Amino acid sequence: MKLDVIKLDAGKAGDIELSDDIFGLEPRADLLHRVVRWQRAKAQQGTHSVLGKSDVSYSTKKIYRQKGTGGARHGSRKAPIFRSGGVYKGPTPRSHAFDLPKKVRALGLKHALSAKVAAGELVIVDSLNITDAKTAAVAKAVKENGWKRVLIIDGADVNENFARAARNLEGVDVLPSIGANVYDILRRDTLVITRAGVEALEARLK
Repeated sequence: MKLDVIKLDAGKAGDIELSDDIFGLEPRADLLHRVVRWQRAKAQQGTHSVLGKSDVSYSTKKIYRQKGTGGARHGSRKAPIFRSGGVYKGPTPRSHAFDLPKKVRALGLKHALSAKVAAGELVIVDSLNITDAKTAAVAKAVKENGWKRVLIIDGADVNENFARAARNLEGVDVLPSIGANVYDILRRDTLVITRAGVEALEARLK
């Protein structure tokens, strides 16, 4: 398929041929859901922790005699039923990550890119070269193009001046092609990819 290519100032810069195997698929919600769940689980810290019976600080002396009290038999104030006792089977630090085949991850990225094309939310720009490496220049370009919540993907290396100028802008994120992922693509309203970014993505997803 062919898409128009624009410059940062919204001027025309020709067109580009996109691979149908990457940008022309019928988006599958179930596949996208699987990959996003995998990403978010992998990013989860899993540092939640509580004190168990063996962690609570109390005397180990038997709290009262075994028989004759008319009550239940207890040997420790650390028991979960007592106030300030240990928590029974509470959360402990662990990893929430799970495995997902590489082919499924790659296919998920293809479907995320195709979903943006299908929704008309993919923009191809010629390059991220700017003469004035200032935040105001990038903010002007973003405003002129009507981008609000936008993810910009460059080639193997992000244009350093553009990245530096854009880092303080709310709603504008810049990634190299190797950092392109399903979650970040889907959560932005607009996806902007440079020519170099398209070439790198197509080489990565062949």
